Amino acid sequence: MKDAFATAKQIVMRLPELMANFLKNSIIGFFFEAKSFSDAFIYTKYWAFIWGNIFKFIIRLLFKRGPIVLVRELFFRYPWILKFLSATKLLRRLTRGRKGAYLESTALVIHAIAVLLVEKLEEVFYQPKRLLISEDLVPPEIAMAMGLNVWLVEGMGILLPFLDSEACLEFIDEAENAGMNPDSCSFVKSAVGMVIKNQQPKGVAIVSSNMPCDAGMTSYSYIQQQLDAPPIYRVDVPYHFYNERAEKLFVEDLKGMIAFLEKHTPGRMDWAKLKEICEKRNYMMELELELWDMMRTSPAPLASESIWLSHLLLFYWFPGNPVSIRHYERLVELAKKNLDAKIGAVENEKYRAVLWNPPFPQFPDIFNIVERAHGITLILDSMTFNRHDPIDTSTPETMLSGLAKIIMQGPMVRHTRGPAENYLDDIFRCYKQFDLDMVWIANHVGCKSGQAMNGILREKCREMKIPLLILDYDLLDPRIVSHEGMLSQVDAFMENVMKERSKGK
Repeated sequence: MKDAFATAKQIVMRLPELMANFLKNSIIGFFFEAKSFSDAFIYTKYWAFIWGNIFKFIIRLLFKRGPIVLVRELFFRYPWILKFLSATKLLRRLTRGRKGAYLESTALVIHAIAVLLVEKLEEVFYQPKRLLISEDLVPPEIAMAMGLNVWLVEGMGILLPFLDSEACLEFIDEAENAGMNPDSCSFVKSAVGMVIKNQQPKGVAIVSSNMPCDAGMTSYSYIQQQLDAPPIYRVDVPYHFYNERAEKLFVEDLKGMIAFLEKHTPGRMDWAKLKEICEKRNYMMELELELWDMMRTSPAPLASESIWLSHLLLFYWFPGNPVSIRHYERLVELAKKNLDAKIGAVENEKYRAVLWNPPFPQFPDIFNIVERAHGITLILDSMTFNRHDPIDTSTPETMLSGLAKIIMQGPMVRHTRGPAENYLDDIFRCYKQFDLDMVWIANHVGCKSGQAMNGILREKCREMKIPLLILDYDLLDPRIVSHEGMLSQVDAFMENVMKERSKGK
């Protein structure tokens, strides 16, 4: 009785704190913060759209499979799906302090995640015989043209930490307990841990690669074993890939992958379908390049998630998808709106930055915080920046050649193999092209090859008088470097290098 009374008393005493947190992270809190009625309308619209997609998925699963299957799948087979019930909290966190077109561009990204994830989950539940398990660095266009549904094993390692910074810890720990090196990449460990806990779908086949690192490459032997040993094909990107011989070799490798998939899956290559997908991807690229041109102006009309998260989600997982195309069309419209009105995405933009290496899935809020605290605009990141040519869709051979170049010259490929220039030159090209003020390096402690480049990069930036922040963190594990620790590194850099003090968070 005493314990029950003490618990109740503690809850009552925490009510003000709980209420404050609720208001801070809810739609009600946004209404108090909204700078105009139009901002409140934009936020409410996307808030309703996101919940509408969530409810649509649950109701459809309930009616198609029944309540028992729904409970089994959502609470036991894939309990991480329930994390997406907090999608509107992510919307609230990332839109804090933003307004107008920039507010809408951020909300648009969260909405796209909700719509496309529901689409992908429905493929898992309703079309399992056409499900292909794929590595995240193997573009899905070929499999899509064959009528297969692509599931990226590493996909949830990116999306779940956005919603809850500790969402992948149980999977990381599971992989380490199974024998994985504690010093290896948490991104790889999270994917392996999900497979060990039987929380990844099982496809009819697997496609992986030798990218981007040894940990990622070797993990697929274990993943294949844990997924009941489906047949696997590994594409092999040449070490020196900027030459015609490498291109021809890799095109033959892609032909081998197509033959493998036709043998082991119900998919059959439809070259007309591949042409359609590639042409739509080319159109997305045109829209993104138009967006980049507008981002060169100061102040930038859009920034942060509307740029890097859009590319990360839509080009890597949903190229050519109608939702992806409409998303980029709308981003261009919003950027033009701000550009014509001479309105910057970030109020009082002072500094323009590029982030090199993967962004911070377990702390995406950092970009919003530094916008308000220091006037820093994140213009671009290394996962987005590329120099790909449009795919020539005139023949099957030219399409495979275009896709081969995209795969071989992908950001986590060209930046982690070959001479140091593959890594360094794009940083300085981006710095000049977008008239930046600083370079941020996301120094993921689990990426040993990336850390090896920091010394050379420091010397180069010192020679060129480019302010450089090497920000220590772990991609998915906030126990390694806390959020407060990450922010303190930014504050120290701004005070000691940029000679500015924080205005508060």
